[in-house]
Amino acid sequence: MEIVCIDKQTFDELRARFCKLEEKMAGVCRPMEDSGLKNGIDNQEVCGILRISKKTLQVYRDKGILPFSRIKHKIFFKPEDVQKLLESNYHPLKRKS
Repeated sequence: MEIVCIDKQTFDELRARFCKLEEKMAGVCRPMEDSGLKNGIDNQEVCGILRISKKTLQVYRDKGILPFSRIKHKIFFKPEDVQKLLESNYHPLKRKS
C-alpha cells in the first residue's frame, strides 16, 4: 500500500468534489418520485368502471370521447378523465309530482 501526502487545501477541495459527486449519484440512483403516473388505469379497469365492452371503449377513444395515452400497445387512462366522463353524462332522476 502506498501512502500519499497532500496539503489540507487540496484534501478539502477533493472532499468537496466527492460530496458533490455523491449528491449527484444519490439523485440519479434515487427511485423516481411519484409523478401521478401510478394512477393510470388500463382498458380492463375502465371497462369495469364504466360497465362497457372493450369495443365500446375503443369507440370512445376513436371518437375522442375519452382521452388516453398509448405506450407501444398498452393504453392508459387518467382516472380524472373517466370521472369527468361519468359526471358529464350524469342525468339525475326526475320525480313525478
